[in-house]
Formats: sequence, C-alpha cells, structure tokens
Amino acid sequence: MDMAKTYNPSEFETEIYNEWETNGYFKAKVDPNKLPFTIVIPPPNITGQLHMGHALDETLQDTLIRFKRMQGYSTLWLPGTDHASIATEVKIVEQMAKEGLTKKDVGRDGFLERAWKWKEKYGGRIIEQLKTLGSSCDWSRLAFTMDEKCSKAVKEVFVNLYEKGLIYRGDRIINWCPDCKTALSDAEVEYVEEDSSLWYIKYQVKDSDRYITVATSRPETMLGDTAVAVNPKDPRYTDLVGKTLILPIVNKEIPIVSDDYVELEFGTGAVKITPAHDPNDFEVGLRHNLEVVRVLNDDGTMNELAGKYNGMPALECRAKIVEELKELGVLEKIEPLHHNVGHCYRCNHTVEPIVSKQWFVKMEPLAKPAIDVVRKKSVKFTPDRFSKIYFNWMENIKDWCISRQLWWGHRIPAYYCQDCGEMMISKEDVTVCTKCGSHNIKQDEDVLDTWFSSALWPFSTLGYPEMTEDLKYFYPTDVLVTGYDIIFFWVARMIFSGLEHMKRIPFKDVLIHGLVRDAQGRKMSKSLGNGIDPTEIISKYGADTLRFSLINGVSAGSDMRFSDEKIEGARNFMNKIWNASRFVLMNADGKEIKGLKDCKLNSADKWIITKLNKIVKDVTLNMEKFEMGVALANLYDFVWTDFCDWYIELTKPVLYGEDEDKRITTISVLVYVIGEILKLLHPFVPFITEKIYKSMPNQTDTPLMLTEFPRYNSKLNYSSSVKEIEPIKEIIKCVRNVKVKVGAAPSKKVTLIVKTDNKKPIKNGAVYIEKLAGVEKIEFIDDNTVIQEKTVSQVISGAELFIPLGDLVDFEKEIERLTKDLENIESEVKRASSKLSNNGFLEKAPKALVDQERAKLDKYIDMREKLKKQLADLKG
Repeated sequence: MDMAKTYNPSEFETEIYNEWETNGYFKAKVDPNKLPFTIVIPPPNITGQLHMGHALDETLQDTLIRFKRMQGYSTLWLPGTDHASIATEVKIVEQMAKEGLTKKDVGRDGFLERAWKWKEKYGGRIIEQLKTLGSSCDWSRLAFTMDEKCSKAVKEVFVNLYEKGLIYRGDRIINWCPDCKTALSDAEVEYVEEDSSLWYIKYQVKDSDRYITVATSRPETMLGDTAVAVNPKDPRYTDLVGKTLILPIVNKEIPIVSDDYVELEFGTGAVKITPAHDPNDFEVGLRHNLEVVRVLNDDGTMNELAGKYNGMPALECRAKIVEELKELGVLEKIEPLHHNVGHCYRCNHTVEPIVSKQWFVKMEPLAKPAIDVVRKKSVKFTPDRFSKIYFNWMENIKDWCISRQLWWGHRIPAYYCQDCGEMMISKEDVTVCTKCGSHNIKQDEDVLDTWFSSALWPFSTLGYPEMTEDLKYFYPTDVLVTGYDIIFFWVARMIFSGLEHMKRIPFKDVLIHGLVRDAQGRKMSKSLGNGIDPTEIISKYGADTLRFSLINGVSAGSDMRFSDEKIEGARNFMNKIWNASRFVLMNADGKEIKGLKDCKLNSADKWIITKLNKIVKDVTLNMEKFEMGVALANLYDFVWTDFCDWYIELTKPVLYGEDEDKRITTISVLVYVIGEILKLLHPFVPFITEKIYKSMPNQTDTPLMLTEFPRYNSKLNYSSSVKEIEPIKEIIKCVRNVKVKVGAAPSKKVTLIVKTDNKKPIKNGAVYIEKLAGVEKIEFIDDNTVIQEKTVSQVISGAELFIPLGDLVDFEKEIERLTKDLENIESEVKRASSKLSNNGFLEKAPKALVDQERAKLDKYIDMREKLKKQLADLKG
C-alpha cells in the first residue's frame, strides 16, 4: 500500500496527466466495432486565458467524454482555438502602439507576420491551462480556425454559397463600430438601457407657414435626411404628400412621402428619413428611390457632407446642432428618453448604423430548415426553454453581414480586375482575369466575420470538403456544450451550416450551461474585481477540487454561485475519498481479496452492495440526461453518508474481531465497493481516482480511465438486507441524538430497552448497535408498565425505544444545573416584563424594538415552562 498519508494533489496531478497523454489514452480511433461519441470543443480565442466560464464548460465536456469512454464508445473530444479577428487585431495594434507603430506603418503583410508570431507565442497558453484542468482531448487533432484544413473549408463554403446566390455584395445598413472600425453582425451588438433625449424639430413646408414636426434621438443625422414620411391613411398630412420641406440648417428641399412603415398613433405621425443611418429608413429609401447621404466617417466623426460640422465628433456635433436649432426657433421641445442603445460586444463603443458596401449571407432560405430540425427535436436543447431563444432569433433573422474591415482573419476570396472591373470568386488565388486576361488583379481587402469559420467547426475540423474517414465516422457529433450567451452567435450558425453543406445536423444535443457568478450572484468582471482565476485554485487545491466545486449540484442552464465555501466543501470531499480509500487499502494490504461470488455476505455487506447498485443506476440515468450536477450530488451523498459514515463503521466490529474468514469477506467487499466508487467518480474527479486506483489490490496495467463504467445489476439487490439494516441505523441515530440532547458523552454506556413485535433484525444487528451507539446491553419488553425507572423514549418505525435517564445523567448534578438555568431565565422574564410595563419605553421606543422585546419575553416564558417540567420530572 503506497498511498501517502495526506491528500496532496500537486504531488501527482501533472505526472498522471503526462502518463495519460504519453500513452495515447485520449486518441480517438475510427473503430467499426464501436459506436462513436463526439464532442467538438467551443474553440477558445487565442487571446484568451482560462477563466471560470471556460473551466465550467470544459469540465462538463470532459466529464461527459470520460463517462462515454468508460461506457465503451470510441470517443473523440476535438480541441482547437479560434483566431478571433477583432480581439486579436486589437491586441496586435496595442502591442505596435507601444513601439510607436500603426497598421499603416507596417502594411498588411508586416501586420500579418506579427499576428502569426503573436499567435505562436500566446495562442497555446490556454491549451496548456486546459490540460491542467484534466481535459482528455485528442491533442493530436488540435485545430485552429485559420489552419490549412479550416481555411480550405471556409473558401469552399464561401464559393458554394456565392454560386447558389446565398452570398452577395451590396450597399446595406450595417452596424458599424467607430472604435474597431469594422462592420458587426446583429449578434455582435449588445444593447444597453441608457437615458437620453428626444428632440422635436419643425421642418417648414416650402412656400408655406405650415410645419411638420419630427422627433429624433440623433439630431446629428438630420444632416443626411432625404425625406419625411407619413402614413397614407393619416388625414393630418394627406394634402402635403408630394410636396417638399426645407431641411433646417442644410436649407435643401426634401420630399414628403407616404409609407405604411409610419405608425399612425406614434408620436407626431411623421418620421424623418435618413437612409444612410437607419435600417428602416434605408428600406423606405429603396421603396421611394431616395438619395442616400452618409454624413458620418468610419471613425465616428462628421464628414464633408456635414458642411461646417466636418471633422467634428458625432456627440459634439449633436450639441452644436441642438443649439443652432434653438437659435433658428425650430426646436419645438425636448423630452427625456430611456431607450436601448447598441454597443460593440468587444470594445463597448456605441454602434452607428451606417450604409456601406459589404458582403452578406442571405439568411431566409438557410434559416427555415434550421428551424425545422429544432422544432422536430432532431436537435434537442437541454434545458428545452433555450430553444425559445433560438426560435426567436432564427424566425426574425436578417441577412448576415460577414465582411469585416480588418486584416487578421480569412480574407474574402473575391478578386477584382483593375483593368476591366470583372469580379471573380474563387477557391484558388486568381492571377489572371477570366474576362480580359489582365494580370492586374487585386483581392478584396476585407476578412470574414470570425463566426463564419466557427460555424463550420463540427465538419471543417474533420476534413471537409473531403469525405475523410474521420468525417464519415465522427460526424454528426453528439453533444455541443456551451453557454446560453452564444446561442445565436454560434449554435444557430452551426446548425444551418451543417444542414447546408453536410446535409445533416451538426450535433444531436445542445447542452446549455449558465454563467459562473460570485458568491453574491454578481457577474464576474474586472471592474468589480470579483474575478476568480481557476489556475490559482488548481495550484492551491488541485484540479479535482475545482472540477467538483463547479459541477456538484449545478443545474443545466442555470447560473451558479461560486464561493470559498464551495471550494472548502469540495476539498473536504477529496480528503474524505482519500482517507476512506487509505483505510480500505491499509486493511487490504497483504490480504487475499476474493470476488463477490466467493464471499459469504452479511446483512451490512448486502446493504452497501444494494445501495451501490442503486447509485450506479442513478448516476448513469442522470448522466444520460445531462444532469451531471444531480448525478454528482447523489454520488457525493452515497460516498459520504452510506459508505464512509455508515458502512465503514459497520465493518469495524468484524475488522477488529477474531474471525479471519469474516474479516477477509468484509475487506473484499470494501475493496469492491471502493473500486466501483472510484469508477463512478472518475469522470468528475479524474486525478484523485486514478491515483488511488493505482494502489488497488490485484491491479492490472489498464488505467482507471479505460476501465468499464459500472453497470446496474438487478441480481445485486438485497431488499431484505436493506430492511434489516435500516432500522439498525435508525436505532443508532436515536441513541446518539438522545445523548446529544441531554449532554451525555457519546462514549457513555447505556442500557437500551426495546418494545417491538420484530426482535430478530435488532438481535442480528446487536453488535452494530452496541459498538456504534455505545449501548452496554439491549433488553426487550412486551409492556411499557414493566419499566419502573425514569427513561427517555423515542418512537421509530416498528419499535419503541427507552433509555434509563440514570444511565445518561447524574440526577443531583442535573437538578442543580437546571435550577441554575431556571433562576437565570426567571430574571430575564422579570427584566423583559418590567421593560414592557414601562409606558415611556412603549411610547418612545421604535416599534421594531418593542416587538423584539415582546418576542424575547415569549421565548423566556416558554423556556421557563420547559425547565420547570424537566425539574419536576427529575424530582418526581
């Protein structure tokens, strides 16, 4: 037996992980004799470091993959990282700024060279951190969204979608981040409630003293107004449709158009139309062939079309325009406005809707089949309530803007002839114009949205567009584990991409988990300073402690609170497992361990085997339903309570007895049960279980992670033994509780008097009751009247228990103690009564204080009565 006396994970976790990896235990194989089980990791950004969200996400995935591996599946957990266009480009720009350089200074090639060097230096950091967590990924298949395999898939998909008419280039209103200077998809915009103002501006009808009032929250965009729209059914404006207005400040004529988009009942019933800076206005502009006047630069400043405001930041321009409108007398009123404002999900800068030439994916034809597969449960969300978020997004989806004005990423495979203007879309680099033969070719400057390549992850990583053996065997994957915050960013896009390009769903189940919050329920953030570094917890307590604290009791889809108490509880459980295993192995050292079928089992043995069999079934069922938190919580209760607190204690009379055959049987059962416990626990806490398993008797070269997961066996249900042991446990608990109640020492020996119609199980279990409850002897009676002395009684199922009070307490000392307690309580009753009889206190004291004092008096009176009864019983 070579187990250390104390649990110290730092002594073995790295060594065990290296052993797993070196021996190729994580490697997936195409095995026609096995069913595949595949999970693709949500690829963390190469800019990232392990945070608590990653830790939860990867622990859930690793737990599932280890469980399925032990069940005999050919498991593949495919790892990888994401190039994260915006986030990485920001890092490189920041790094260059420290050197006094800009993107323009180094040029595109120079910038990309720096980006690749940065990726090589820092991109693998999070992978090494995932290993410390125990992640059993097939690292030989490590993918990167910009590696050769994934890049080939991206070009294939882009060209295929373009040729089907599902990718197009055009002028559309897009979300623009002036800080990142790139377009954003709708999913990349986060809305925040903000207080602002609504300005009501009067536009004069040409050659008239009439005005139309419009309201706007962005007065600076009025410089780009090209119409005012009214509803065709609105009688207030029927006679004005077709006439023109004078745009204040700019002093140009703009038409009054009628359009059903305008709501009759809302505001003034008239809406300023700025096609270049509002998506709805853009659509109105298309219907009425309106001019598109863009007045904002890419950096959020006003451009030359803003006239005297050219070069001014938008918010500064807003303030100046409001002042000018006041001076002109056309600012009718200002109202406070509380509304949602879009912000960039990366830098948090306010997003500007602007018109721009971008690349788009036509979403309607792709969304419909993706909605159907979730509706028909071909793809199932756990918990199911998250499918509503999915449906809401997909049923209201707009065309996806996929071009980004960045350099780091997949460059759009569109090529333009500089001589004849021909545009060519190609999977291969184009050097010659297909129309005029010119070599003067330039590739599109933009890159694709990061999520475009991430959407292909379940099949691009397996070899698509080639139909590789991996792709045939491991696709579709089985479960996607992810947070609810990227259902529309990533999950939805993978589903429609899988259906479009593979003609099959990308995964069968989507397991959604919540956020890891702090002990007060707040989101972890740098600003609050409440973030917890999982690598620090691993260094201090070990990976298993972190894993256990993240999964135990967690419910799918719900946020969890992380606290020191959770860590402490997890650490205590690791110690419990270690110490219990050490106890078993010390007793087993040098002994011949028998198989269960060769053992003559007693009731306690059969009881624990039945309990173990039940927990095997429970854990398996909950794991299959993705209720890993429930599975682990129930397993924890079994290990801590049934095995450690009860069975180990029940074995001690035999272990310390004289009968060697019984001792060998009990040790054999202990070894069997702890072995099965290690297998059940392994998916959750792999390091400690593997370490202990190495010390088990009759050990083979097979590591624990490759052993078979326990299976429920109906032949191992000994219901009659459970019926024998449960009342024994109840009696032991009752005797212990009585001793605590009267203040007697646990070791105090007592006589137990039992009245029951079924004496056999109690007689059979007498040795357990005597050893574990401190009972000197057990007497059976048929009638309570034979008891002549004072006793403490308890009623349990099928029996009445009596313990002579004289066995428990010294009567004289107890009377003395209770008398002193009664005197103290009498003085408290007197004090509280006096206070509540004082009118000055009742009139001047706060009501809460008076109520508090009344509650105290009631409590003291109740205690006084109980003490009097106890004294009377003792003296009587």
